[in-house]
Amino acid sequence: MGYKIVVDSCGDLPEELKKDGHFESVPLEIFVDDYHIVDDAGFDQAEFLRRVRESPNCPKSTCPSPERYMEAFGGEAQRIYVVTLSSQLSGSYNSAELGKKLYQEEGGKGKRIHVFDSKSASVGETVLAMKVQEYEEAGLCFEEVVAKVEEFQQEMNTSFVLETLETLRKNGRLSNLKAFVANTLNIKPVMAGTREGAICQIGQARGIARAVDKMVADLVAKTKNPKEKILAIAHCNCPQRAAEVVEKAKKLADFKKIFVVETAGISSMYASDGGVIVVA
Repeated sequence: MGYKIVVDSCGDLPEELKKDGHFESVPLEIFVDDYHIVDDAGFDQAEFLRRVRESPNCPKSTCPSPERYMEAFGGEAQRIYVVTLSSQLSGSYNSAELGKKLYQEEGGKGKRIHVFDSKSASVGETVLAMKVQEYEEAGLCFEEVVAKVEEFQQEMNTSFVLETLETLRKNGRLSNLKAFVANTLNIKPVMAGTREGAICQIGQARGIARAVDKMVADLVAKTKNPKEKILAIAHCNCPQRAAEVVEKAKKLADFKKIFVVETAGISSMYASDGGVIVVA
């Protein structure tokens, strides 16, 4: 096996990639008060959402340690690509970079390792990881894979609509006033990732159905050459809403491929119950 793709657990992988021997997920950890969750295959979304609903406090997360990344760099693969949650949202990128430095100082000099700051989250990480595999399987050398993925990343767009703004409000990413107005008037903001990997509001609508319409229309309008792009959708406990996103997108553009996944732990923490994330 010549290459390996390491994705932190905010990257929501479809089943086919979980079973693909080239991929490894490195878990973050979540705390809801004193309840501790490792974001791995044992994550129980329903239990997590119940505990979040019942807690007055914001769930907190910790990123993987540099040592945990170093473990992932082991094995036979000589070319290792790491895709992390936006460095604006988590310390995962910095931890992976430190893990790379330590690993190479401690005898892993023969391996090529590159860490991508996805400047995104959830399926944004997944789409980048899939691009890495596409270019590796096409026979590109390590430097070419890195350059092509970084070039692709410049065009990638991430958007999301949330049913509730409580988690963003509790962790200080949204003013209390904006959250209160949104909740009382049923105003749903349409959010997006900036080129730097932060979160911004790009629109709003009364009711989540209209907000989803606006999100999909905006994403399609920003997507260059959709026939060459994958549309990735992650949902937190709302499969019907995700299916509606697929239908709306199909009416507006002809994507190369569309896939839908359910959010794992970290993405569920950010998206909250009913949230939908789209990337193209």
